Amino acid sequence: MSLNTEKKTLGKVHIIKDRCKQCGICIEFCPTGVLAFSEDFNKKGFHYSIPVHPESCINCKNCELMCPDFAIYVTKIDEEE
Repeated sequence: MSLNTEKKTLGKVHIIKDRCKQCGICIEFCPTGVLAFSEDFNKKGFHYSIPVHPESCINCKNCELMCPDFAIYVTKIDEEE
């Protein structure tokens, strides 16, 4: 029996691919390695970020806070979802 009744807060990463300019800041500052560059290009010719390990997102919002182009945001999801 677990004594920890605290729910985990997880996040879902959303990327606006045509705003991404492939700076890599979101990838660098993600503590759980959720993000990587896509092999595809956006309309500006950049490889945009994608969540490669979305189940690892801890909703820290580092990617969202650090992105200079507001190309990424995170929404909170609960453990049950």
